Amino acid sequence: MIHDGMRVGASGFTRAGDAKAVPVALAQRARQEGKPLCITLMTGASLGHDVDRMLTEAHVLARRLPFQVDKTLRDAINRGEVMFIDQHLSETVELLRANQLGKLDVAIIEATAITESGGIVPTTSVGNSASFAILAEKVIVEINLAQPLGLQGLHDIWIPGRRPNREPLPIIHPRDRVGTSAIDIPHEKIAAIVITDQADSPSTVLPPDTETSLIAGHLIEFFQHEVSRGRMPGRFPPLQAGIGTIANAVLAGFVDAPFDAFEIYSEVLQDSTFDLLDAGKVTFASGASITLSAARQAQVLGELDRYRSRLVLRPQEVSNHPEVIRRLGLIALNTALEFDIYGNVNSTHVGGTHMMNGIGGSGDFSRHASCAIFATKSTAKDGCISSVVPMVPHCDHNEHDVDVVVTEQGLADLRGLAPRERAALIVRNCAHPKYRDLLRDYYQDALQGGGHTPHRLEQAFAWHTRLRDTGSMLPAARTSAQASVTPARA
Repeated sequence: MIHDGMRVGASGFTRAGDAKAVPVALAQRARQEGKPLCITLMTGASLGHDVDRMLTEAHVLARRLPFQVDKTLRDAINRGEVMFIDQHLSETVELLRANQLGKLDVAIIEATAITESGGIVPTTSVGNSASFAILAEKVIVEINLAQPLGLQGLHDIWIPGRRPNREPLPIIHPRDRVGTSAIDIPHEKIAAIVITDQADSPSTVLPPDTETSLIAGHLIEFFQHEVSRGRMPGRFPPLQAGIGTIANAVLAGFVDAPFDAFEIYSEVLQDSTFDLLDAGKVTFASGASITLSAARQAQVLGELDRYRSRLVLRPQEVSNHPEVIRRLGLIALNTALEFDIYGNVNSTHVGGTHMMNGIGGSGDFSRHASCAIFATKSTAKDGCISSVVPMVPHCDHNEHDVDVVVTEQGLADLRGLAPRERAALIVRNCAHPKYRDLLRDYYQDALQGGGHTPHRLEQAFAWHTRLRDTGSMLPAARTSAQASVTPARA
């Protein structure tokens, strides 16, 4: 059913609910046949079980979108062997629906059940599965016996109408249900059913460490200050947190924070989400997928009845919908690779050229949130890389969409500040001491040239070229004198 040149949509959002059998069989077939079998593969986000690696090694992937985390695929992307389209996660099916990406030939969707009318009941993610199934010519369903039937009823499938006569998305509160519990398609579109029995790949998120705990502390202190000043409501606003160690650590820090009875409206519901549900801190969590460590996965899926009334899984074009994000007044917390002295954020490209994973949903949330926060450790690679730089060589989130930046060194609230004021605050509060004077020197030199956003263009990327040439952003004279400094909260 899948042939060279086809466009294929596969379920899966951050290693959850991904198709586990058919893509692997496709890679095996490509190796055995020895003739071209190259497809465009669209998903919700990243896949588990090394599927992207196997497809890449079998040369099945001609084009991939909108997100990935696999090292083998990443290397092929950066060699130019696979064309990767890095998209805001809310936009992929919008473009597909508008016929701007061509027709979708086949959808491969993991399900826990199929209803009598042909409705597909997703498993641990919805992602783009619903729209893929609706828009594809044919649908291959993987019924996964490892996914509990108790997942049925957890989903809320709402699909927007076609523009320009689209109705509003009627979500007023994170707990609102506005759709159906299954993906409704004509049963004759289901071309094949494959039976599998394989759990989702477990999350690879690491537990909090000293630096991520400090970041969490800075943010919780900031939130307390905002509430005391009346700039945030007493009942904490709904929270979105991206996937990863830093976001997970911040959420984990809320277990002991003085905030109760708040809600989560996010993409990925991870271990810390269920810690907060268990602690009574979070009353309801809405997401597009459930991505958990192995132990938490077994516990949550084995006790779904305990969480059922407090969970919902939605299509990612709903979980990431700008209308809802703006209406709910979300606080959005996402991770940066680096940010510059004016608050521009690079989330995707190492050295400005080499793709890491992708922008994911961070842009969907940051542009429309009531408070958009980006967090990162102040250094990487044992201090050889500063995450605060003179100018980001690739910009995913410009200064207009960034409200707060934070590292383990401290936090900078950029709201209401002009670029020159931002620069002084970011360097003072967020930069690592090893790089603080270097950043001040750059900024003072840039001021000589004037401008609303002062820069020395001939020096702006000198740190990145020094890293490329020497393996460190630090000048040679400084690399041997790296003092150990205990960070303090700003």
